[in-house]
Amino acid sequence: MQSRLNQYRVMWVLVFFDLPTDTKKERKVASDFRKTMIKDGFTMFQFSIYLRHCPTMENADVHIKRIKNALPEHGHVGILCVTDKQFGNMEIFYGKKEKEKQVGWQQLELF
Repeated sequence: MQSRLNQYRVMWVLVFFDLPTDTKKERKVASDFRKTMIKDGFTMFQFSIYLRHCPTMENADVHIKRIKNALPEHGHVGILCVTDKQFGNMEIFYGKKEKEKQVGWQQLELF
């Protein structure tokens, strides 16, 4: 039963963004934002969608706060938290072919 409860306690933080990239300065700001997310343990899911596995909602809140502190002045950024159970129900396609689900994501956290 404990593992069943963990599926609802473990969180995924998804960051969706659409940042301007018309000028050299805007491209640098967008690149720095992506680098900040990667440094904080986020992984690219799609070009403008990054995600991070968090063992608890409290841990997710820490990473959300870091993203909010790094928000660029211009552009659109969305942050969404979903449980591990919800994330596991996602269907992923490449073209019309469904991609096989991964057995599970592994992330090592050092304190």
